[in-house]
Amino acid sequence: MAIDPIERTNLKLSAGAIAASLLVATPAFALSLAVGAALEAFNFRGLRRASQFLFWGEIRGGGPWIGVYGLRFGVLVIGIGSALYFGADPVGLLIGLSLIMPAAVIEAWRARPVVDPAAPALAPDDEAWERWNPWLARERDPIEDEG
Repeated sequence: MAIDPIERTNLKLSAGAIAASLLVATPAFALSLAVGAALEAFNFRGLRRASQFLFWGEIRGGGPWIGVYGLRFGVLVIGIGSALYFGADPVGLLIGLSLIMPAAVIEAWRARPVVDPAAPALAPDDEAWERWNPWLARERDPIEDEG
């Protein structure tokens, strides 16, 4: 079974968070964090695989794909509800469920393109920067500037 780099980073972050929570918090908090991390890892793996198949063009039609998508989220809701019903610490569970976000940021940072120092660029004091709209990633329309 191949593990994607983002999943590997997520597992490392989850293991570190569980170990740290065992040192500074209660065992119930650490167990709740572990349950949240397991639910989140299960959900993310399914989401990543489904997205991969969709982008590869192996999923045609929405019926079965949407059904599996809904089933996965149903299992996630049942898992979260069961964990809370059996006394999981809500904060630990939430932290465990949220560990994919720092893993995604870390892996996006690692996969960034190499900066080419020889690439053409405007001088910092060039007036063309004033015509650029950073929110739309294009030059400003003169009509937008008037209104």
